[in-house]
Amino acid sequence: MFPWLFVFAPQWQLPFSGSVAQRIDPQTHWFFDGIDASAGDGRIERQAFEVATYGRQLGLLTEVLVDLAEQIPLQSEAAAMSLKRLKAIQAEIEKIKTKDAATLVQDVELALDRLKKYHPTEYQRLGERMQSPPRPD
Repeated sequence: MFPWLFVFAPQWQLPFSGSVAQRIDPQTHWFFDGIDASAGDGRIERQAFEVATYGRQLGLLTEVLVDLAEQIPLQSEAAAMSLKRLKAIQAEIEKIKTKDAATLVQDVELALDRLKKYHPTEYQRLGERMQSPPRPD
């Protein structure tokens, strides 16, 4: 065969005739990959996140800031408006947490009712386990 004739020999690939290799492992580190490498050390960011999530860190800062801002008179109207917005955001987040807790309680009640109806022995065993003192870790 003449090597310069490869131009006249097109290759056809029917569906599913190509490579079927595919990555199926979940990407669980997507959040930390979003942090610019020059912003800090990714290993340290992960460890800090395990201590307290960014949401928890922001919540603590918000609580302190609002408390301090209420004790000291604000110097500008812009600062007063920002404080008002920060309090509104804080209240909205608390509503979300309260709604989530209520939904969780409802889900647990439904699950317990189902357990009691269909598996009374396991329901009794769970009740006894929940009333016993917690085991030390």
